[in-house]
Amino acid sequence: PARQCSTLAAPAGYTAVPVKFSEERRTHHYLYVKEHKVREELDQTRPQNRTLFVLNVPPYCTKESLFQIFTSCSPVELVELQDKPGPSEPQSNTVSQHFGRRQLKGFKVAYVVFKHPSGVQAFKSLKVKKPIVLSEVSHSIKTGINKWVDDYRASLTGTAELQAEVDEFMKGYDERVAEEEEKANEEEGVPDEEGWVKVTRKGRRPGLARTEAVNIRVTEREKRKRAQKELLNFYAWQHRESKREHLAELRKKFEEDKQKIALMRAQRKFRPF
Repeated sequence: PARQCSTLAAPAGYTAVPVKFSEERRTHHYLYVKEHKVREELDQTRPQNRTLFVLNVPPYCTKESLFQIFTSCSPVELVELQDKPGPSEPQSNTVSQHFGRRQLKGFKVAYVVFKHPSGVQAFKSLKVKKPIVLSEVSHSIKTGINKWVDDYRASLTGTAELQAEVDEFMKGYDERVAEEEEKANEEEGVPDEEGWVKVTRKGRRPGLARTEAVNIRVTEREKRKRAQKELLNFYAWQHRESKREHLAELRKKFEEDKQKIALMRAQRKFRPF
């Protein structure tokens, strides 16, 4: 017979929902759930009367698992996982789709948005007598090496997709540069509100556009110049040190010869010719 889970005192305002990874597991875990109440203007993607806030989400719990849990109350529109409570992360069009993708690790929080307000009320009246199984045959959760393999494959980027993203980015960049140049040409010679005229110097041979490739070449050239100068300085320093050591050796030999001559004179054996 199925064993009922032990009751646990949840934090004030929260409801404890017992879950376990699989049917074979004897231990279970608790999700702490409450109605999400934030002013609409602060969090427009999570309506007050349709959103639940979930604490203590274990690392192996996925969005699909939460969909399965709360769909039993009412159809779910959206599930968001975050590393800590806060507003939805803005979706920026300038962020790469292939780089900078951050994976959530460890325990998380979740926001569950129902399609209808009745979903929140249905959850409040829900009575869970035994732990809810997260990984079942219909929606199994991958762990261990299988999960690592999937994560690795997902991290790989196709050459065609990456090239398309680069081309799209450069197209937008060229359009912005062209607009800035056109605006500068239109404003050239036109006084501002205070009567000042912005003067832009343009010679016969304008400098290279400081694109990323040009910047890299300039940086490499500066590095080579700096390395060559440091090498010449090292050779000059080495030459000075060698000359200083040679003079010190000559002085030492001169002092030794003086001592030998003084000793020979003392012994009356000094014959200069």
